[in-house]
Amino acid sequence: MSTQTFEPKPLQPAELVQIGNSIEETIRQRLAEERARLEAEAGLRQHEVHHFKRPQERPFTREQRGRTTLLFGGLTWKHEKLVHGALEGLGYRAEAVPTPNVKAFQTGKEYGNNGQCNPTYFTVGNLVQYLQNLEEQGLTKQEIIDRYVFFTAGACGPCRFGMYEAEYRLALRNSGFEGFRVLLFQQSGGLSQSDAEAGLEMNLDFFLGILNALNCGDVMNEVAYAIRPYELHAGETDRVLDESMDYLHEVFRKKQPWKLEGNLAAFLGGFKDTAEYIGKFVNQVKGDEYTSALRHCRDRFDTIEVDRLRVKPIVKITGEFWAQTTEGDGNFNMFNFLQREGAQVLVEPIGTWIMYMLHQVVQKYRDFKGLEEGAILPPLWKLATRAKIEIGYRQKVAKLKLAEAIFKSEYHKIVDALGGIAHHLADQYELQRLGHPFYNSRSGGGEGHLEVAKNIYYSNKDLAHMVLSLKPFGCMPSTQSDGAQSAVVSNYKDMIYLPVETSGEGEINAHSRVQMALGEAKNKAKKEFAEALEKNELTLEQCRAWVEAHPEAKRPMYHVPHTAGVVGQAANFVYHIGKNRGQGSGVRGQGAGAN
Repeated sequence: MSTQTFEPKPLQPAELVQIGNSIEETIRQRLAEERARLEAEAGLRQHEVHHFKRPQERPFTREQRGRTTLLFGGLTWKHEKLVHGALEGLGYRAEAVPTPNVKAFQTGKEYGNNGQCNPTYFTVGNLVQYLQNLEEQGLTKQEIIDRYVFFTAGACGPCRFGMYEAEYRLALRNSGFEGFRVLLFQQSGGLSQSDAEAGLEMNLDFFLGILNALNCGDVMNEVAYAIRPYELHAGETDRVLDESMDYLHEVFRKKQPWKLEGNLAAFLGGFKDTAEYIGKFVNQVKGDEYTSALRHCRDRFDTIEVDRLRVKPIVKITGEFWAQTTEGDGNFNMFNFLQREGAQVLVEPIGTWIMYMLHQVVQKYRDFKGLEEGAILPPLWKLATRAKIEIGYRQKVAKLKLAEAIFKSEYHKIVDALGGIAHHLADQYELQRLGHPFYNSRSGGGEGHLEVAKNIYYSNKDLAHMVLSLKPFGCMPSTQSDGAQSAVVSNYKDMIYLPVETSGEGEINAHSRVQMALGEAKNKAKKEFAEALEKNELTLEQCRAWVEAHPEAKRPMYHVPHTAGVVGQAANFVYHIGKNRGQGSGVRGQGAGAN
């Protein structure tokens, strides 16, 4: 009798996978049951989570351009007026939203998320408030959604600025304007939109028009703040400024983009687009439409009579981009307050921020030279590979250096056309050198190392008696800068630096803090003026007599050279009088642009 051994049939791969899946499903089910039991014992209940997702909104197309109004805002009214003119000149219907107020801040908090910085609440609430006003005027919500779009800047990054788009859309949805279109211009985006039928064409004409408007707005803004504290007849600077801005608005509105037309365009054929791009740049660099208009504004400003012997401390404004730019409740109306308290305000141009962004890209190319797709720099003996990397790197940097040079040249051309009393742009490489020991220049977010660097630059270059840094409550990049500023102040003992956090409330407390620091700056300016009189062996009466004998010195465009170690305009003017006393006429100096 034979014994037969039983051997089990081996399992097939598909059967093994099925068994494994069954075991995993059983484990998941038991885990879920146990979690539910424990939550029930603890009295916890699960709630369905509704995450915010970007809505699919209707596009803004070229066909809609004639009946759709482009809303924008967030800058000074001078910048916005010129941007409005530039947009209309390009064929858009445009409207600037008003300067945000405390009511806009409260509206933003009502319809937005908690824990945002106050520029978010001010700007987001301001848009909602503007749309609500349109509704009160008789437009329906659907008409507003169909006939208006909002254009704003955006970015990714370590601060809340990267969340602005989501905040706009969330607040619009919560306030009943779901579907309202928000067009976002990314700082790191390209030149043109990919959609040829896009309603907002971000082409070369668009960028040149906007940059020209911002640059002219920068210089007009600084010139007005430089003249206003010394005007003999109160309100005259504002009157001339209003008239000049209306005039410039028309110049921008009537400016037509340069085009290649006629027989030359037909002759060039396929090279027409390239030739037209070159022609636009040449027209930008060599054209005089803007400079001739600015010279007209210069002559209008030069009719204002000023008294340069008024002793005024110069307060340089720095800080977070929006807080240092806006002229309303968003920074506690700080510019008007400083002027009422007897200071001369030195505002921060948007051009510095544009140059900073270019500089950061150059720095990035330097740091990542040869590092592509995680590769390391080839060894020395691979000369061909290293040469290719070097040539590619130098080509990229050369393009950016050319862009920097052209932008600075165009900005300084505007400064000169407006009389040369506004300052030239601060050199970004000098700012990097000054700021890097205290704040790593490769740290991104906000204005990076600029807050620290500008504090040192304007204090050490004899350009300001005091630096006032305006920033939103809880702004992460600015808070980091404040930590570094303590080391800066300890190294520069004579520096007067004050950081002020802004929000929708606390204006009286902020003004009180500024008054205390401003008192020190006033004493500094008075001491400087007294030393100038003593060194030049002059009295105030003798200085005034010299001015009466030289009436041209009462004009804003009369240039007073900057004396080394002297900040205030009154003290510099005394040195100028001392140098030219006894001469037949005053010698015209180099101007503020030389600083």
